Amino acid sequence: METYLIEKLSRLTGLTLSGSTRIESDLIGKKEIPIELYFGVQTLRAVENFNISKTTVRDFSYFVRGLAEVKKAAALANKTVGLMKEDVCNAICKACDEIISGKFHENFIVDLIQGGAGTSTNMCANEVIANRALEHLGKSKGEYKYCSPNDHVNLAQSTNDAYPTSIHIAILYYNKDVTSALKELVLSFRNKAVEFKDAIKMGRTQLQDAVPMTIGQEFEAFAKTLEIEIENLECAVSWFKTINMGATAIGTGINCHAKYPAICVSELSKITGFDLELAENLIEATPDTSAFVTYSAALKRLAVKISKICNDLRLLSSGPRAGLAEINLPKMQPGSSIMPGKVNPVIPEVVNQVCFKVFGNDTTVNFASEAAQLQLNVMEPVIVEAIHESMNYLISAMNTLRTLCVNGITINKERCENMVLHSIGIVTALNPYIGYKVSTSIAKEALETGRGIYELVLEKGILEKEKLDVILKPENMCNFNIK
Repeated sequence: METYLIEKLSRLTGLTLSGSTRIESDLIGKKEIPIELYFGVQTLRAVENFNISKTTVRDFSYFVRGLAEVKKAAALANKTVGLMKEDVCNAICKACDEIISGKFHENFIVDLIQGGAGTSTNMCANEVIANRALEHLGKSKGEYKYCSPNDHVNLAQSTNDAYPTSIHIAILYYNKDVTSALKELVLSFRNKAVEFKDAIKMGRTQLQDAVPMTIGQEFEAFAKTLEIEIENLECAVSWFKTINMGATAIGTGINCHAKYPAICVSELSKITGFDLELAENLIEATPDTSAFVTYSAALKRLAVKISKICNDLRLLSSGPRAGLAEINLPKMQPGSSIMPGKVNPVIPEVVNQVCFKVFGNDTTVNFASEAAQLQLNVMEPVIVEAIHESMNYLISAMNTLRTLCVNGITINKERCENMVLHSIGIVTALNPYIGYKVSTSIAKEALETGRGIYELVLEKGILEKEKLDVILKPENMCNFNIK
């Protein structure tokens, strides 16, 4: 085997390779495989062909787990219908259990973006499981007549049902991590809402003074709008519970025992703990990727809201002297190589950029889903890569925003109160008492003279001081509801 290839495989797997090899062959020809590795010839060809995203299947650990769980369920179903010997089934199941527990993931080094509709990923799983099963049977790697990647591990399957089912399971697992990070971010904003519940400020519409509110109300709104997305993600991810195991190549179930699909889905439900169900029409389900479209849209919707909140945090903290300066973000690093003392809102900025990536990934998913032709969508690998990146980035971004920004936010309470008292916006609270026309006249004069609403109303004798003080009390203008 060429030195450069040994070095590449060592780098990708993180293993020290001795240089000793075994020979494996496929329809194209023979290949040398390092004896330490469990994958085979088809995986090696994929590694040589697809050097694209630099993100491999092993980087998506839930995907590796999903592949092993699918293969275990398939083996158990094939044993039940009498198509697989018990010793081979047991060996395959042992290998799958090891992979599920986190072992041998270093062998899953195929790039997530690949041609072949995921065949390279499916065959990588087949080869790794077969070679490990062979060891459990007391055989050597590559002795495929005893346990074959295709004839045993892939029995009654095709890439076109095993691959999408595995990624469905992976996303079901990974969504729990997304919602966990989201729940923590919601709690962080909610804690700040309670902390700031008595701090009055001006609300704004179209970047103009509107009416008073509290900073607590503003942060509770941040918490609530994100909390809504937890349920939306749960709803979107539920579409992945419908799978097409038993469809084989195009949904007709060729080379599959009639009882196999139902048994396989039942076994897979037990293994994963998810309440999975078989698609009603396997020919329809095999090329359909609408579940990915729905879930990617949910990620995008979450990203839109997070990005909006980051925009608000940047505006509210602008200054420190010539901006709104209502809140203070934690100072994380110097902000300029030329302006001394400048500190930038780097955490909201980086989270904004993550959200832009999610927007772009959603567009990729839409195009790739639309690209399905006839009985298969060959673009699923880029869908997988895009959604994995969106989920991965969002988890990191939410954790970063929470720990390095939101948790450390403080407020400039006196400045906020002064802006309320000097704002034209408080005249809105007087509308029910003096009418819109008089309120408009007072507001206009205040703008032209620079005087305050409060003093003008008293000067003109429009309202008595006692009543005016009651109307303009913060709790009467803001409808406090933060407990």
